[in-house]
This record gives sequence, C-alpha cells and structure tokens, in this order.
Amino acid sequence: MRLLALAAAALLARAPAPEVCAALNVTVSPGPVVDYLEGQNATLLCHVSQKRRKDSLLAVRWFFAHSSNSQEALMVKMTKLRMVQYYGNFSRSAKRQRLRLLEEQRGTLYRLSVLTLQPSDQGHYVCKVQEISRHRNKWTAWSNGSSATEMRGVSSHPVERGAFLGISFLTLPHSLPFTTDFIVISFLQSS
Repeated sequence: MRLLALAAAALLARAPAPEVCAALNVTVSPGPVVDYLEGQNATLLCHVSQKRRKDSLLAVRWFFAHSSNSQEALMVKMTKLRMVQYYGNFSRSAKRQRLRLLEEQRGTLYRLSVLTLQPSDQGHYVCKVQEISRHRNKWTAWSNGSSATEMRGVSSHPVERGAFLGISFLTLPHSLPFTTDFIVISFLQSS
C-alpha cells in the first residue's frame, strides 16, 4: 500500500506544471491618442488575440488615470462569467449611467463607451485582460495582457475651441504579469 502511494506521488511530481502568466496580445483602439469634443460619446475597443487555451474565459478590466503619473483606478470589469461590475467612484449612479462595457465578439473584442464626455473624462484608459480556465478544480490564470489609450478633447464651445496641443505616445517597460502599451484621453481648452 505504501509503495502504491509513493508511486502515485512520483507520477504527480512528474506531471507538467501549467505555464502561467504568459503575455496575451491586447490592443486598444483608437489610439495612441484620440480627440473628442465635450458632450460627444466616446467608444474604445479592446482587442484580444493569441489566447493560449481554446476553453479559457477572459476577465476584462478598464482602468482610468488622469495622467500617466497618477494612479490607475479600476472603473469597470467584465468577469469571466460575463457579468459587468462597477468600482469606486464609477459605481455611483451618475458615473455608472455614462459607462457601458459590452462584449462585441466573444473572447476577442470588448467595447467601452463613455457617454456625454466631460472634461473630467480626459486621461488614460487602460484595458487589462486575464485569461482564466479550470485546472485541477481551481481557476488558474494562464496569461495576461494590457493596452491603453489617451482620450483628450476640446471644449464644444467654438470660442473656447482651439488647436490641439502635441500628441504624445508613451511606452512603459514590460513587466510580468502585464504588458502595457500606453495611450491617453484629454480635454484641452486653448486660451
């Protein structure tokens, strides 16, 4: 009996461990910078490709930061079971009514809509995706990826509307478990 238990333990020890936290290809469009007028509706698309497993599910999270130097805040998440959850200030009724997260194409395309843009909506929007599936009766993350865009705009008032300032593109160093390409949304007013 003891010999059988040792043989089983040896077989389990030889079983290949799952490869976790490989990069998932994620891109956000439009970008790297997108310009909108105050009051318009903005649509950001999060494209996911190169899933590692056919049977896996995706958890999609959108984060917001006013600038590349400020801390990201989780806005909204679509869980692996496709439930949408709102977080922090974005869970308040006024903000929540202006955000929509939809799965456009199963497992490959997710749309974030920000309705009736306001100056406070300008900044960096980051889409982070995690690929998850069941492994030995536990949910396991197989890969992660992220990408971002900068949204910026001008006042919708013709007198206040001026030329856009320079477009910037920033690539952050890649660090596991997420790879990040940064893009931004901002409302500019010229004086």
